[in-house]
Amino acid sequence: MNTMAGLSLNTATTKRWGLREAVDGAARAGLTSIGPWRDIVEDFGVDRAAKLIRDAGLRVSSLCRGGFLTAAEAPGIAAALDDNRLAIDTAATLGTDSLIIVAGGLPPGDRDLTAARSRVAERIAELVPYALERGVRLVLEPLHPMYVADRAVISTLDQALDLAEPHSADAVGVVVDTFHVFWDPNLAAAIARAGAGDRIASYQVCDFNLPIAADALLSRGMMGDGVIDFASITAAVADTGYTGDVEVEIFNQQVWDTPGDEVLRTMRERYEQLVAPYLTCRPSADVLAAS
Repeated sequence: MNTMAGLSLNTATTKRWGLREAVDGAARAGLTSIGPWRDIVEDFGVDRAAKLIRDAGLRVSSLCRGGFLTAAEAPGIAAALDDNRLAIDTAATLGTDSLIIVAGGLPPGDRDLTAARSRVAERIAELVPYALERGVRLVLEPLHPMYVADRAVISTLDQALDLAEPHSADAVGVVVDTFHVFWDPNLAAAIARAGAGDRIASYQVCDFNLPIAADALLSRGMMGDGVIDFASITAAVADTGYTGDVEVEIFNQQVWDTPGDEVLRTMRERYEQLVAPYLTCRPSADVLAAS
């Protein structure tokens, strides 16, 4: 079995690489898929990016990201909806059905988390018909609570599922990202709940490093460098029947400063050691390529 089947490079991990370098690097490393961020796709050109990835024999595991849906005033709401429709169009052009959605934090001067979460629910409902028409699933990503004020008012997998479940499973799914959810005492039950509803659209892995970086966004680490138990979380995800891609998404200055090919070598090794042994029923690369 190809142990790299399903392993995907999220391009945040090799931040110094543009899209062409990331695609070439992923192909050299024997990966089957890539998870690009919108900035490098748009810099390259969306149609050209789709061809580049396709010609390299890679699939797009997901597109990062849409979201930031908590604006309370009409201009901000309209701008967010327009941006997310553009992101949906980009995902469709790239051939991925998974658009990662980060909810957004509190608007300036706002302290009402409940109201902000309600606005996210309203915006998701507005975007679902547009996404379904284009064959794209909105994939909600809960973020670690330290980001609740500025990035995501959704902090737990259960909160993400509460937002997803009013909609069909093919319209709205969730991300299980180890960095963001490993701490949750209800995580095992939440993963089972997500699996029972066929809501797990993406599994992302990286570690939680200590001490926390001065910029908390950069506290992600390579698997094995921090405190996360990948065995238990991966097994819980696999037990739901999930056989999709496993993206490695790391924001870490030391990783970014390391040559990209070296990062991918380490990523493959840590994946094989810490993640792959706990995955079950993995499809072959040929099956994934046909999906």
